[in-house]
Amino acid sequence: MTTTLESRTHAGPQPIPEARHRISLEQSVANTLTMAYRGLLKIKHNPEQLFDVVVQPIIFTLMFTYIFGGAISGDVASYLPIIIPGILVQTVITTSIVTGTQLREDMDKGVFDRFKSLPIARIAPLSGALLADVVRYGIATTITFAVGIAMGYRPGGGVVGVVSAGALVIVCAFSISWIFALMGVLMSKASSVQGISMLILFPLTFMSNAFVPADTMPGWMQAFVNVNPVSHVVTAVRELVNDGHFGVHVVWSLLGAAVIVAIMAPLTVRTYMRKA
Repeated sequence: MTTTLESRTHAGPQPIPEARHRISLEQSVANTLTMAYRGLLKIKHNPEQLFDVVVQPIIFTLMFTYIFGGAISGDVASYLPIIIPGILVQTVITTSIVTGTQLREDMDKGVFDRFKSLPIARIAPLSGALLADVVRYGIATTITFAVGIAMGYRPGGGVVGVVSAGALVIVCAFSISWIFALMGVLMSKASSVQGISMLILFPLTFMSNAFVPADTMPGWMQAFVNVNPVSHVVTAVRELVNDGHFGVHVVWSLLGAAVIVAIMAPLTVRTYMRKA
């Protein structure tokens, strides 16, 4: 008995294992995919969330084509190679605004407070939500091309050009959605996120070469259009879809998307962890 007590006394307190704070890249990816699946389930149970990506491409394509087609290109058929890439970029980029508004709504409901207490990657709730929105971008891209083809548009770049252009637009929209995600974290209301986002995107999309050639605009506006990032994306999409050409505008578009993600993703996550 004495020997047992002495052995316990000399053993001293057992070391307490340190908590693991680092999460592996593999687990981060798994957490992100889980959160993305949650976003897809939200769409499944609330299909009205797809209303904008289904109806907007149809309305915009028909409206702009028949309003501007005769005035700019002489007829609708000649205008389709110009307007379809422009409508595609404008529609998909505008759709990325929903990322910020839905993020703000989830934060207001306290959903993300629960996520912060779980042993998951800190970036997973944000990156998962943004990854789920890629499905929305894909739907908008498919419908835009489908409407254009139904109206008589025949892409000269073939299937490869169409798929490449669609992938480029989706990548660019995903990168831009990080900006709206940051706005969703910083602003207090979802309506404010949507309103300010539209004020930013409208000049960028309409003061570009998406709908009309830049050389028809005043000189001061042409200077802005030529440096407008949206114009570079539209030009890249036109080259891919109409000619199957992978040019410098594609490179600039991908490089710009990478820079936006590299800057905005860490900033958004840090702000989210501090404010959510």
